[in-house]
This record gives sequence, C-alpha cells and structure tokens, in this order.
Amino acid sequence: MGIHDGHREKMRRRFAQTGLSGFADHEALELLLFYAIPRRDTNPLAHRLLERYGSLEGVFTAPAEDLEKVEGMGGSAALLLRLVPLLAEKSRERTDGPVILNSTERAGEYLLRRFDRKKNELVYELCLDRKGKLLACKLLTEGDVNGAELNIRRLVENALLTNASAVILSHNHPSGVALPSSEDFATTDRARAALEGVGIPMVDHIIVADGDFVSMRDSGYFTK
Repeated sequence: MGIHDGHREKMRRRFAQTGLSGFADHEALELLLFYAIPRRDTNPLAHRLLERYGSLEGVFTAPAEDLEKVEGMGGSAALLLRLVPLLAEKSRERTDGPVILNSTERAGEYLLRRFDRKKNELVYELCLDRKGKLLACKLLTEGDVNGAELNIRRLVENALLTNASAVILSHNHPSGVALPSSEDFATTDRARAALEGVGIPMVDHIIVADGDFVSMRDSGYFTK
C-alpha cells in the first residue's frame, strides 16, 4: 500500500457515506484529482488551484492550457477538470424533444443557459434547419476574459457538415454589457460573407452579458 492510499480510502468512504456534505472546497477538489493523479498527494495541488483561481467555479471554468501551468498539473488532470462542468452542462440540456429556435427570444434564452457563469469569452455556432430546429450547437472558440478569435474555417465546416439551412453566431462579453463593439461588427461581416460563400445565411449574431442578450438582427444591423 502506498503512503497516500490510507488517506485516499478514508476520503472515498467519507464521500460514500455523506456525499460532499462537510467537505471543504479543497477537499472536494483533492478527491476529484485522485482519479487523474493516482500516485501523488493531491492536497497541495488542490490548494494551489484554489489560490490561483479563487473558487471552485474559477477552477472549473479555467482554460485547460492555463490549468496545465499550475505546478503539479498535467494534461489528464486538466482534461478532467474541464470535463466535469461540461458533463454537468450537458446533463442539463433538454431531452424532451427537438430544440426549436425560431425566434430571437427562444435563441436568446437558450444561449443564456449556455453562457451562464462563464468567465472567459466563448464563441458558439447554432446550426439550424429550415424550421429553426437546432441541429447542433458548436463551441467554435474559447478565449480569455478579454476576447476570443473567430475560427472562420470551423464555422463554415460545421454548417456544411450539419447540412444547416441557417446559422446563428453568438458570443459573450464576460466583463461588459451585451452591446456590440466595433470588433463585433467586423466579425459579423466576416462570418456572414464566409457563410454566404457556401450558400448558408447567417440569420443573427447574439451577444450575451450579465444575464442579458442583444440580437444584432433585431437591432437593425442585418438589414445592411
């Protein structure tokens, strides 16, 4: 038996008996890291992660490449910490039938859930059929708190692979308001032109911030 095996077994039994009730944040994180780091004490690493990111939420929303910079982290541990919140998000997705996003309100409400509590800027692509049914929601880019670059090639590939009849582009402003910037206008023009080049219209660009959203189509920009 290794030097840490007894401690790990006690932690596992404690969790089996009480769940996370009574676990401090660093203990819960330590327990999770057992499954990516099998032969090393994960307690110091759990403390370092919380010191760097401030909270469990901060840890779970940090980019994988940034997580790997923390002393003691590796690729497997970073992947595990990114996978947990994504699985939780996926489990909350509606499973009672097709998702219909045939209005700004429906698309906005769907996207508010996607961007809930996200600390970094993300860019999503919603691929729709002719009736507004969601065929796929694709994460195009994950940036940092200051911005994210649009991957035009992936935008077009996703639309073609899903046989989309229309596309909605969306991104968030993590530390701002849901109003388009000059950069957002330029990004919209690039995306629309790329999709029009393959015969697929981009019908909206929705910006999300602080529980609110703004449709660039409803704001009149898509008439230009």
